[in-house]
Amino acid sequence: MDRLKEKILQEGRYLGNGILKVDSFMNHQIDPILMKEIGQEFARRFALHNIKATRILTAEASGIAPSLSLAMALQIPVVFARKNKPVTMADKSFTERAESHTQGKMVDLTVSSAYLTPQDKIIIVDDFLASARTLKALVKIVAQAQAQLVAVGAVIEKSFEGGRSALSDLNVPIESLATIASFDDDKVNFA
Repeated sequence: MDRLKEKILQEGRYLGNGILKVDSFMNHQIDPILMKEIGQEFARRFALHNIKATRILTAEASGIAPSLSLAMALQIPVVFARKNKPVTMADKSFTERAESHTQGKMVDLTVSSAYLTPQDKIIIVDDFLASARTLKALVKIVAQAQAQLVAVGAVIEKSFEGGRSALSDLNVPIESLATIASFDDDKVNFA
């Protein structure tokens, strides 16, 4: 996706240690036009695989914007895994732990059983595919719900971190809209 790559080159900042800061258009401030295009591009790509989903699952908070955009394009609900379980959440919930690279700690991801059922067909979407720790935790939540995983989408993939290989046993389409092969000093190198 050319516009996404342009935004990464113009506004993204490599902070070292594999961390790409994209908060000016995706993780803190959101570019709504770009998000709309991201949702439409995911919808187009998943249609090529004949994906029929009933819900989109993501992690709080950075995955919400691209997931909502895709959900609007597909006209299905989006569910996000909470990092803090509120007192209002149903007693029965699905929880998995994942290491957050940007937060530098383990986080619990929790989804109410009211929003994931065995009848659901799930697309998981996140902002980044790097080590795949968060995505794997979301896959385990789908399994706890006895739902069917039908696809995975990542806005930005850092292919050098091996996340795609870590997800290879899923046997579902994995789509990334911009793939970074490496960082050279402050320069982003796309695959």
